[in-house]
Amino acid sequence: MSEIRIVNSESEIGAGTRGASLGVDAIKIASIRQGSSYFIDRPFVDIINHNSLIWQSRKIEDSNAHNIDGLIELYEDFCLKLKDIYRDGDFPIVLAGDHSSAAGTIAGIKASFPEKKLGVVWVDAHADLHSPYTSPTGNVHGMPLAVCLNEDNLESKKNEITAHTKGKWEKLKSIAGIVPKILSEDLVFIGVRDAEVQELEYIKKHSIKNISVAELRTKSAASIADETLEYLEECDIIYISFDVDSMDCNLVSHGTGTPVENGFSEKEVTELLTNLAKSPKLCCFEITEINPTLDEKTNTMADTAFRVLDKVTDVIEAKFAATAKL
Repeated sequence: MSEIRIVNSESEIGAGTRGASLGVDAIKIASIRQGSSYFIDRPFVDIINHNSLIWQSRKIEDSNAHNIDGLIELYEDFCLKLKDIYRDGDFPIVLAGDHSSAAGTIAGIKASFPEKKLGVVWVDAHADLHSPYTSPTGNVHGMPLAVCLNEDNLESKKNEITAHTKGKWEKLKSIAGIVPKILSEDLVFIGVRDAEVQELEYIKKHSIKNISVAELRTKSAASIADETLEYLEECDIIYISFDVDSMDCNLVSHGTGTPVENGFSEKEVTELLTNLAKSPKLCCFEITEINPTLDEKTNTMADTAFRVLDKVTDVIEAKFAATAKL
C-alpha cells in the first residue's frame, strides 16, 4: 500500500520578507499543540536549502532574480527526491517555506512523469506569473509559474536584465530537461485577487481560468472543485499548490509574507481542498508561505494550516485504503 512521505522544503530565498523558512516547523508545532501524531506517523525527506544566502551582501545577488543560483540547486534536489518517492509508489505532501519552491515541486513531478500531462490547481491570492523581465521586486516567489510555463512575458517587459540573470533564468526554466513543464490551459487559479498589470495581461492573453472568492461563495466549494476537475479532465495527473495567503488575513491571521484581505475562510478552503483531493489523478499536495514571525495571533496561521492539512491527508489516505481493498 502507498504511503504519504512528507517533503520538507524550508527554503525562503525566493521571498522578500524573512521568516517563511520557519513555517515548516511552525506547522509541526501546531500539530503538537493539537495533540496530533501526524509527524510521528509519517516518514519525511528534507530538500536542500541555501537560506544562508539571505545573510550575504545583496551585491552578489541579481536585482531582478534574487538568489537564483541557490534556487537552481533547490529545484535539482526536488527532482532527485521526488523521483525516489514516486519510484517507491508513495505520495508526496510538500511543506514549503516560500512559494518559489513550487517550481521545484513541478520540476520533480515532470522529471518523474515526463510523458504525462500535468494539471495545476493554484489556490493563492497571487498569480506568481512574473519573470525577471517584469518583476517589481526580483523575488522569485512571484515567478514559479512563469518558470514552469517557460514564460518571459516580454510583451509586458519593464526590466533590463543582466547576461548572468538571463543565463541562470534559462537554466532555471529548463531544470529536468522539460520545457515547458505545464501549459496555460492546464492551469486553474482559485482565489487570485492581487496581481500586477503584467500578470493580468498574461492571464487575459492566455485565457487562464481564474475562479474568484465570490464565485466560490455563490456556487459552493464542492461545486468549484467539481468544475476545476472537469476543466482539467484531459490532464493525466494533478498537483495542488495551497498558499495560505489565499485565506482572508483578517479572518485567520497575518502570518504570511504577503497577506491579502477578502480571501477564503478556513471552512471554505478546507471544503475546496478536500473535494479536490478526492480526484484519483492527484499526484502531489503542497502547502506554503506560513510565516510565524508575522503572526499577530500566536501561530494561528500554522494552527489553521495544520487543520486543513490533516483533513486533506485523511482524504488522500482513504483513497489508498480503498485502492488496497480492490
